[in-house]
Amino acid sequence: MASAFSRRQFLSAALVGLTAKGERRIAGGFVNDAFPTGHRIRDHATFSKSARVEKFPIVIVGGGIAGLSAAWRLAKRGFRDFVLLEMEAQPGGNSRWGENEITAYPWAAHYVPVPDARESLVRELFEELGVLKDGKWDERRLCFSPQERLFLHGRWQEGIEPEIASTPRDREDYLRFHDLMAEHRASGAFTIPMERGERADTPAKSAASLDKISMQEWMAQKRFTSPYLDWYVNYACRDDFGALARDTSAWAGVHYFASRDPEEKGPLTWPEGNGWIVRQLVQRLNPWLRTSSPVYSIVRDANKWRVRTESAEYLAGRVIFAAPTFLAPYMIEGAAATEGFTYSPWVTANLVIDRPPEDTAWDNVIYESPALGYVVATHMTVRSVVEQSVWTFYWALAARPPAEMRAMMLEKDWGWWREAILNDLARAHPDIRDRVSRIDVMRIGHAMARPVPGFLRSETRRLLADPGAVKGRGLGGAKHGGAGRNHGGILYANSDLSGFSIFEEAQYRGVTAADRALKDLGRA
Repeated sequence: MASAFSRRQFLSAALVGLTAKGERRIAGGFVNDAFPTGHRIRDHATFSKSARVEKFPIVIVGGGIAGLSAAWRLAKRGFRDFVLLEMEAQPGGNSRWGENEITAYPWAAHYVPVPDARESLVRELFEELGVLKDGKWDERRLCFSPQERLFLHGRWQEGIEPEIASTPRDREDYLRFHDLMAEHRASGAFTIPMERGERADTPAKSAASLDKISMQEWMAQKRFTSPYLDWYVNYACRDDFGALARDTSAWAGVHYFASRDPEEKGPLTWPEGNGWIVRQLVQRLNPWLRTSSPVYSIVRDANKWRVRTESAEYLAGRVIFAAPTFLAPYMIEGAAATEGFTYSPWVTANLVIDRPPEDTAWDNVIYESPALGYVVATHMTVRSVVEQSVWTFYWALAARPPAEMRAMMLEKDWGWWREAILNDLARAHPDIRDRVSRIDVMRIGHAMARPVPGFLRSETRRLLADPGAVKGRGLGGAKHGGAGRNHGGILYANSDLSGFSIFEEAQYRGVTAADRALKDLGRA
């Protein structure tokens, strides 16, 4: 299983063919850089103390999908006495979006797979937003064809599973792999949200052993030898977890393939990706949303919590902590270390494309690229002629340990990333430099949870996700409330509690935390 990139290979792939003199000038720069504020919180820097105190029974920290979903649930239950605090000027987290004179476009999350009938929360939201009506999906929201393609051996093929030049042995491995995934799917242990499968006792126990090994080890145990299948599985792990198969729990790797119906149509997408969903939620939740309000401290005050920002201090009975869980020890008084939580750094970019090629699909992937390819924001347009487009480029920095890749991500300037992106795209589009007029780059140091082997079954994760799941053990001791349903009034809600960052898990965690908060307050 050789699909691992060394640092030297990574840098070489990015630096091949640096800009020659006389080439077209490309505008752009870094955008949405929030890490300086995050580093101030991490380093316990001094923040201005606000004299204004506001009281709310519930304060939500973090305005990504989990925090917005918690607020959505509270409002739908008729509870209005809460506030949602978001560090950045734009809510949405990994579902943020941008817009220019050409189109809206995503910055990260760009689709939601069509949910099956058991995913009641997602379907409830989409019914409210008009995406699902009378059991039928709005055709305008289902991804237009062609949906995805792969550049392999000098040409494009439909679909991302490699087919060009595959041998009978490759196809035999494909068939056996898909048969195994069908068996796991039928077991009931691999569900979305993942907690539903965990509650199915016998299947969950039989699947638990997969979390002890990596997906790479599992592939070797099953004697898969196809280099194409190896690439495909590594691509899937990089796509959803920002990690190579060697660094991904086999449970999570199997979950990627076994948790969804392979025959589902879709996915559901919009020009701005999941930013469209955020827009709809923000319209409904605007009275309770306060952006540009980074929380730097959450401290005990008798049986309440003081949630501190520079603009105001909030006295709360319950705090729904929807920010990434690793931040808890830096912000919450008495919070224990969040052992085992690992996060993958990503670089995404939006490229303005002049005279776009006519043969693009929505999702375009390049075989053996260290990056993940690009999606086309104008793919969903009904216009007959598209003179300009925006491509959103994704690069999960998975080649080396996350801390090392984060340091490299911040060390390299915009010009270096511009060249890395253009050189990668030139594999499939040799004239790309003549078509691009602007490249804006976003760096996300802790973009998504990485389900390393052992993490999903770890006591720390399970206790934070459901304090009642691990009996007799508290997290943070008496100072933090000990074992109990809410850690003394703190309810964790980020999707990283599931071990992987997808829309459905974030929504589920946010809604679950909101329901628990209401129950604690006697408002269920």
